[in-house]
Amino acid sequence: MCTRFVYNGKDTVVGFNFDIDLSVWTHTVVAERDRFFIGIKMPDGQYHSYHGVNRNGNVGTLLYVNGNENGKYCDGVGYITIADLTESYIKGQLSFDGVLDVVRNQKIVYAKDVSMQAMLSDRSGRVLIIEPGIGYRLEQTKYSLITNYSILNPETTRSYIVPGDDRFERAIEQLERQGDDFSVTDAFDLLKSVRQEGRWATRVSFVYSANRNKVYYVLNNDFENKIEHDFEIFWKDLKSC
Repeated sequence: MCTRFVYNGKDTVVGFNFDIDLSVWTHTVVAERDRFFIGIKMPDGQYHSYHGVNRNGNVGTLLYVNGNENGKYCDGVGYITIADLTESYIKGQLSFDGVLDVVRNQKIVYAKDVSMQAMLSDRSGRVLIIEPGIGYRLEQTKYSLITNYSILNPETTRSYIVPGDDRFERAIEQLERQGDDFSVTDAFDLLKSVRQEGRWATRVSFVYSANRNKVYYVLNNDFENKIEHDFEIFWKDLKSC
């Protein structure tokens, strides 16, 4: 269960709440020269970057969704999993236009063991929503928002909406009220308002500012203690060594 948005004002601001069951998944936060990501430990023993930002301003996130038969995992030529596509984007192996080329020419499917949908965005505020088995949408609007239900065909997941889960509606209400000065602080206020607790609590919340090329993040709903990862300073410090 996660929440992700992009807001295009004077700054392009991205927000993401990472909600996860710790009894099922192991995660860590990784801040590198070229990437900031929430690493998910997979059976290969590696922490994979399915949710993160690279220094070019490309942001990718995967969100759980109840799957559909048309998006089921399939191996072979002409197929690519949503997980592999998203990680390649975060790693900088694919550009935004490169991803567009992939979704136009290959079939995007779920990973072997989990059904997910993706939101990818770039520094200019373009957004690509990808739902395996349903399709994709390219947009650049005032805001884009996704949670754990289909955006492109809501009827396919309407019956799976958890009673009381109104994160999408509450987030839209707040985004609609915002103006061009929407800030990192505003983004954290929104994420805090839709945070989760309990078994599927929000473990990491991050906000990316395109103008500053910086990621801010908090752990375990501790919104009073923000940590910064500045790609520009990190890069300059390394070059001076």
